[in-house]
Amino acid sequence: QAQLVESGGGLVQAGGSLRLSCAASGRTFSNDAMGWFRQAPGKEREFVAAVSWSGSSTYYSDSVKGRFTISRDYGKDTVFLQMNSLKLEDTAVYYCAADSFRDLIAGSPDEIEYWGQGTQVTVSS
Repeated sequence: QAQLVESGGGLVQAGGSLRLSCAASGRTFSNDAMGWFRQAPGKEREFVAAVSWSGSSTYYSDSVKGRFTISRDYGKDTVFLQMNSLKLEDTAVYYCAADSFRDLIAGSPDEIEYWGQGTQVTVSS
């Protein structure tokens, strides 16, 4: 069974950094685009970042552009989200996702085929 498993979440002070990881199991996702979404309490799940299957293209939401970096390691079938200069409003559950690059950057969670279970990121003042 295909699975995406996130790790690396936690509590960090504003201005700090965290690195999230998402490891694939059950099948390879090396031919899929991969990305990250997040969901804050009381809010809808929103797109954060995506990387194409080849790794040659990346795309970010305006709210994280310049602060977050998405990357992937094909040997480990893992995607990363390096989060720097964290803000209070970055607090959310972060979900790893896999699908086509087009569907990921369209930002509609209902269209996404694969999801991880989520990892909590809490930014404190």
